[in-house]
Amino acid sequence: MSYIWTFILALLIAVVATPISMVLGHRWGAIAIPGGRHVHKRPVPRIGGLAIYAAFWLAVVFTQKWDFELTGLFIGSTVIVGVGLWDDIKDMRPWTKLFWQIAAASVLLLFGFSVDQITLPYFETIRLGWFGGLLAIFWVIGLVNTVNISDGLDGLAAGICFMAAILLFWSANRIDQVGPAHLTIALAGSALGFLFYNFHPAKVFMGDTGSMFLGYIIGGISIMGLLKTATVLGLVFPLIVLGMPLTDLTFAIIRRKIHGQSIGQADRGHLHHRLLDAGLSQRQAVLVLYAMSACFGIAAVLGTLNLWIWAALLLIADFTFILTIMLRRNRALTGLARKHSK
Repeated sequence: MSYIWTFILALLIAVVATPISMVLGHRWGAIAIPGGRHVHKRPVPRIGGLAIYAAFWLAVVFTQKWDFELTGLFIGSTVIVGVGLWDDIKDMRPWTKLFWQIAAASVLLLFGFSVDQITLPYFETIRLGWFGGLLAIFWVIGLVNTVNISDGLDGLAAGICFMAAILLFWSANRIDQVGPAHLTIALAGSALGFLFYNFHPAKVFMGDTGSMFLGYIIGGISIMGLLKTATVLGLVFPLIVLGMPLTDLTFAIIRRKIHGQSIGQADRGHLHHRLLDAGLSQRQAVLVLYAMSACFGIAAVLGTLNLWIWAALLLIADFTFILTIMLRRNRALTGLARKHSK
C-alpha cells in the first residue's frame, strides 16, 4: 500500500506542477522553436522537467526516511537539473555540458555510490577497487545521455522512462530493495503525471532539464540498489530495459564518426526521425517505439526469470527491426530525388 501512495503522490504533484513549469517556460524564454531537426509545428515551453524533478523529490520527502545516500542523490540530481535548465534557456556547448555531467555524476562518489564488485556466473566475485568509481561515473553519464537522446517526439522519453521505472521497481521489489523500489515507483508516477501534458500534441516539453534528470535518477538508483546485489544482472537489467534509446545512441555515435561530426552534434538521423520519414505520424511513431521498448523490458524480465532463450529471441527480433529501420533507404526521399532529377 505504501508503494501505491508514493506513486499516486508523485503523479498528482506532477499533474499540478507541470502547468506551473509551462508558465515559467514562457516567462524565462525557455521555448522550443519549430524548424531544423525539430518536428513540432508551434512554439512549446521546454522546461517541464522542473515538474518531474519537483514531483519526484516531494514524493520522496513525504514518504521516505531521509539518509546519507538520498542526500547525495538529491545534490547530484539538483546539479544536473541546473545544467539542463541553463541549457534549455541559454544553450550550452556540448563539451561544457559533458563537463557538468561528469561533475554531477562525481557527486555520487562522495556519498558512497560506487560499483565495488561484480559477481559473474560460474566465476568468483571480481573486486573493482578504484575502477568501480570510474564505472559509476561512466554508468550515470551514459544513462543521462541515453535518455536525453530519446527525447525527440511528444511523449517519447517520458513514456520510455515510465516503463523503465516500472520494470526497475519490479526488479528492486523482487530482491527486497525497499528504498530503491520506492524511488523507482516515485519516478514512474512523476513521469506519468508529466505525460498527461506531453503526449502528442504536446503542451510542454521536458527539455534537457527533464531528460538528464530522468537518466541521472535511473543511473543513481540502479547503483544504490540493483548494483549492490553485486551480480552481473544488476548491470545488464537497466541496459536491456533502456535498450531502444541505448541502441539509437550507439547508432548516433557511429553515424557522426563516419561523417566526421562531433559526437555531441545533433542531427536528424535518429530512430524516431526514420519512422517519421517512412510516413508514420508522430503518435504512430511513438507507439511503435513504446512497443519496441516494451519488448526490451519483457526480455529483461525473461532473463531475470532464467528464460534466456526466449529473452534472446525477443532481443534478436527487436534489434533486427531497429537495424531494418536505421539502414533502410527512405522511399519518400528517394522519390523526391528522382522527381528533381527529371
